[in-house]
Amino acid sequence: MPEIHNPNLEPRGSGGGGNSGGDFRSLMTFTFLALAVLLAFQYFKPKQAPPAPEAQTQQSQQATEPAPGGQPAPTAAVAQTPAGPAAIGATAETETTVENEMYRIVFTNRGAQVKHWILKKYFTTDGKPLDLVQPQLAERFGLPLSLFTYEPALNTQLNQALYQASATGQLRAPSTLSFHYAQGGLEVVKTFSFDASYVIGVETQVRRNGALVRALVSWPAGLGDMEEFLPSSQTRSTVPTLSQFDYSIDGKHESVKAAKVNGNATLDQPYEYAAISDLYFAAAFLPDVPARTTLVTLHNAVDLPSNLSDPSSQKKPEPVLGMALGDTSGYTRLRLYAGPKQMDVLKTIRAMGADGKPNGPSLESLIQFGDWLGIIAKPLYLALRWLRNLLGAGAYNWGWAIIIITVFFNLVLLPTRFMMMKSSLKMMRIQPKVEVLKKKYAHLKMNDPKRSEMNAEMMTLYKAEGVNMYGGCLPLLLQMPLFFAYFRVLQNAVELRQAHWFWLTDLSAPDPLHLLPVLIIISMFLLQVITPSPGMDPTQRRMMAIVMPIMMGFFLWHYASGLALYWITGNFINLALQFGINQSSMGKEMHAIAARRAAKKSGSGPRMVEGRK
Repeated sequence: MPEIHNPNLEPRGSGGGGNSGGDFRSLMTFTFLALAVLLAFQYFKPKQAPPAPEAQTQQSQQATEPAPGGQPAPTAAVAQTPAGPAAIGATAETETTVENEMYRIVFTNRGAQVKHWILKKYFTTDGKPLDLVQPQLAERFGLPLSLFTYEPALNTQLNQALYQASATGQLRAPSTLSFHYAQGGLEVVKTFSFDASYVIGVETQVRRNGALVRALVSWPAGLGDMEEFLPSSQTRSTVPTLSQFDYSIDGKHESVKAAKVNGNATLDQPYEYAAISDLYFAAAFLPDVPARTTLVTLHNAVDLPSNLSDPSSQKKPEPVLGMALGDTSGYTRLRLYAGPKQMDVLKTIRAMGADGKPNGPSLESLIQFGDWLGIIAKPLYLALRWLRNLLGAGAYNWGWAIIIITVFFNLVLLPTRFMMMKSSLKMMRIQPKVEVLKKKYAHLKMNDPKRSEMNAEMMTLYKAEGVNMYGGCLPLLLQMPLFFAYFRVLQNAVELRQAHWFWLTDLSAPDPLHLLPVLIIISMFLLQVITPSPGMDPTQRRMMAIVMPIMMGFFLWHYASGLALYWITGNFINLALQFGINQSSMGKEMHAIAARRAAKKSGSGPRMVEGRK
C-alpha cells in the first residue's frame, strides 16, 4: 500500500504552498473511510459459539499446571473425592519374640501370626521345651492367630502379607505388640497384649474400603503332644493324640470328639468360651462379648501309620481339629488361653459374664474326668496331688503317691475282703446241697418254665444258710471303679505327664521295659493259684488262672505305667493278705474243702459229703 506521509512534517520550501489544504482533506477522507470499514466489519462479523465442557475441563486442568517458574497458576477451587489409606507394610519378613516365665511366643510379621508357642515348663520326650505349634500341620493348615474369612483369596492376602510390626526382636511381658497392614483399600490392625499368665489379649479388625469385614481369629491345626507326627524313634507312645472340641453355652460345658466335629461349620451362639484340646493341653478363646460370638469349626485330617513305631505300616486318617472365633460386628476382642490343662490354673480363668466382667464359667471343665466317674476321679486326683505336695517335689514322689494311695484304699477295703472270704466259705459249706438241687432239675431243658422252681429253692437255701450270693464279688465291684478312676486321672492330669519313678520316665505313658505288665501276669497267676475256689471246675479254674492274667497284662502293656503301678501294688497287697488268710482257721477250712472236692471230681480218694463244721 502507498506510504502515507504527514505533510506537516515535510520541510518547508520543498514545493508550492498552494496544495497544502487539499492534502489535509484527502487524509481526513481516507481516515474516515478506514474507520467506517472497520466498524462495519465488527458489526457484521458472525458470533463465536461457547467452548464445549471438555474444552473447559481441559482449560481448567491446564490452568492448574504449574507455570514455567515452578509456581502453580492461580485457579478456582476444584472438588476432590476422599482417597483410601496409604499403603502400609514391610519390605522383609521379621520376627518378634515375647516371653514370660510360662511361655515364649515367636511372631512373624508375615500374616502377623505365631510360628512357635513354646511352654517353658513342659518338654518333649527328647527333653526339648514343648512347642504347641506342630510345624508340618501348620504348614498345611495354617498358623495360630491367622485370620479366617469366607473368601479364600482374601485369606491368602491377610495371612501372607508383610505387616508393619510395632517392635521386632525380644519383648518381655507385660507388653503390647501390634501389626498394621494396608493396601488397595484393605486395612488390617492386629494387637496382642501379654502379662505374667498363660492368657494373652487379642484385638483384630479388617476394613475394606472403610467397611468392617467379618474376619475371625483362628487356631487351625491342633496343639500339644503331637509327637506322633515326629520320626518313630521319638514317638511318645503307640496311642495317637486324641483331639476334641470343647465349648460352653450358658455355663454348660460340652465336649465333642474329633470324629463328630463338622468342618467349616458356622455357629452363631453366645459362647462363653470355645476350645480345642488334647489330653493335657488346650487353646481356648474367651470372647469379650459372648452374645456377638461367631464360631467356625475346622476339621482336617492327616494320614498316619496304624502302628506309629512302624512307619511302613498301613496308614489311616487321623483328625486334626481347629477353630476360628470372632465378633459378628467384625471388630473382635477376646482373650486366648494356650497352655496346660492344670486344675489350679484353669479354675482361675473365667469367661466374661453378662455384666462385662470375667465372672462367667471357668475353664476347669476342660479336664474331662467323666460324668459319673468324675465323682471318684476328681477326689482321687486331689488326694494324689495333696500327698505328692506333702512328700515334696522329689523326682519319684508322684509314683510314691500312687503307691501310698493304693495301700490306703486296700486297707479301707480290707473288711470287704474278709466279708468275701466268709461268704465264699459259707458257699463252700452248702455246695453239696446246691448240687442236690441241680441234680433234681437236671433233666429239664434250660428254657423249661419249671427251672424257675429250682431258682426259687436255691434262693430259699441261700437265705436259710445266711449266704449272700454276691458277697464274693463285692470287693471286685468296689475295686473296678477305682481302677477306672485311676485310668481317667492318669489320662487327664497333666502333672503326671513325664512324672518319673525309677525306670519309668513318664507315668502317663507305657512302661518302656514292660516290667510292670510282666509282674502283673505273674502276680495274678500266683494269686489265682493260692486262692481256693471249690465251687469252680478244676479245668475252668486252671484256664482262668492263665487267661485272666494274660489279658490284664496285655491291656496294661500299652497303657499308662502309672495305672500298671497301681495294679501291681494292689496285687502284691492281695498276695500278702491271701497268704495270711490261708494260715487262719478260715483259710485252712476253705483249702480242706477245696481239696476234698478236687479229689471227688477226679474220682480218687474216699467219697465224702461235706457238711457244716
